[in-house]
Amino acid sequence: MPLFANTPAEKMTGPYPRRWWALLVLCLSLLIVVMANTSLIVAAPDMTRDLGLSSSDLQWVVDGYTVPYAALMLVLGSIGDKYSRRGALILGLLIFAGGAVMGGLVDETILVITARAIMGVGAAVVMPATLSLLVAMFPRGERAKAITAWSATSGLAIAVGPLAAGWLLEDHAWGSTFLMNVPLALVGVVGALLLVPPSKAEKMGRIDYVGGLLSIVTVGSLVYATIEGPHFGWGVGPITAVVVAAVGLPAFVAWELRHPHPMLNVRKFKERPFSGSMLAVLFFFFGTFGSIYYSTQFLQFVLGYNALETGVRLLPLAGAVFVGAAVTGRLGPKLGVKLVVGTGMVIGTAGVFLLTQIESGSTYTDFLAPLLMLGFAIGLSLSPATDTIMGSFPESELGVGGGANDTALELGGSLGIAILGSLLATSYKDKLTGLVGGHLPGAATDAATDSVGGGLAVAQQVAKNPDGGPQQAQILVDAVHESFAHAIAHTSLIGGIIMAAGTVVVLLVLPGGRTAGKHGQEEPVEPEAGRDEEYVDSVQ
Repeated sequence: MPLFANTPAEKMTGPYPRRWWALLVLCLSLLIVVMANTSLIVAAPDMTRDLGLSSSDLQWVVDGYTVPYAALMLVLGSIGDKYSRRGALILGLLIFAGGAVMGGLVDETILVITARAIMGVGAAVVMPATLSLLVAMFPRGERAKAITAWSATSGLAIAVGPLAAGWLLEDHAWGSTFLMNVPLALVGVVGALLLVPPSKAEKMGRIDYVGGLLSIVTVGSLVYATIEGPHFGWGVGPITAVVVAAVGLPAFVAWELRHPHPMLNVRKFKERPFSGSMLAVLFFFFGTFGSIYYSTQFLQFVLGYNALETGVRLLPLAGAVFVGAAVTGRLGPKLGVKLVVGTGMVIGTAGVFLLTQIESGSTYTDFLAPLLMLGFAIGLSLSPATDTIMGSFPESELGVGGGANDTALELGGSLGIAILGSLLATSYKDKLTGLVGGHLPGAATDAATDSVGGGLAVAQQVAKNPDGGPQQAQILVDAVHESFAHAIAHTSLIGGIIMAAGTVVVLLVLPGGRTAGKHGQEEPVEPEAGRDEEYVDSVQ
């Protein structure tokens, strides 16, 4: 067996013997790009202090990654299909590592956001490549297990990111949370060369760049407006973005319906297994990312856990993901996509609703059950939903399929952080203003109501006043804690209602039966002529 995997997947004559090792490379690549968001959650307080970030600045540090990530995946997945899926994986990892190096070395807000955007571009290349390569390497009988491992890695990254970042922040500055991605990305590049076979779509037509551009403009504008509007007000920029998205979506659909080789065959949304699974992925990550975003802030700012302690306390979520993945591996084929995905969404929604019980005196144990429920829900439902989405695409469009799945995932996560984060900030500001308004100078009130970190920073300044400062500071700290707990409860109520509505929609859209979604169809059908052989021939 040669040292490097050089034989194109399409030229192989049997199951690729190193496919399970190659899956480790794909999962490592996925782990890195998801960790880039979750590790930032625990690094946010240090970044806020060192860079003087407002809540809006912090939002853009987070979403500077997600905007290009969500907007570009569909196009870059198609390009990977056309030219080289393995090449896309390697290039994406290198771009990602370059952005991480920049992020670890700069000390200005705009440069950090730029570095995050570069990492987002790299992630947009990597993510669809991991799924398309997975489907190309594994024969149909093994594919569900491989996708389950891939899905479980997403949940693992949610906990490992904060844990690794917290460990580094014990002795290093926040820039180390960027730099830790570099060696992992380089290991991924070497692993791809050694273990992942080259692959690309055969007989693929010209890339639909017009459709790709329309998808970028539409998704990018939608995410931008959602982030920018609530924080800076609905001025010219956000309103323009809404108009662009409103015009771009029907233009994209109209173009794709007429194009002989569309970037995304929008007719697939008429297939209930596909559209229901896309909605499920979107709503899952809307609720999960949004809830974890503010839960970790409570653990750090209110309960006083440092970054490492916060990361350790997220580990049960990762464990629950693996339990859910094990359950879906056993029961999924028996119960069917609708029952498994629907059950997961109900459990996840209930977990979000549990956070409405948070109050200023809450402890970590009050967050444990919601975290376990969200993790179990992800493990239970993400794999069959992803398997259904990927099963809806032919071999020539695997990158597009991965891009569609990952766009739903990242769009849901970014909207969750943006919408729920905005509701959180507004609710916190209103509550704290009612508690301390008129008791602090105007500038101090503005700083305190901007964010929970800002409120605690103002309290530290008040404590330095020898004339009753410590007592006044403690009153402010208590008010900040009460306001933030109130904001979490209020935001979780809105988030739970959105999740519940999404659950109802998904259950109405997904068809019943064990075969629903297996190949993107409602009823069992005979495989396409040569389709199974095509998958066998696509691996070594």
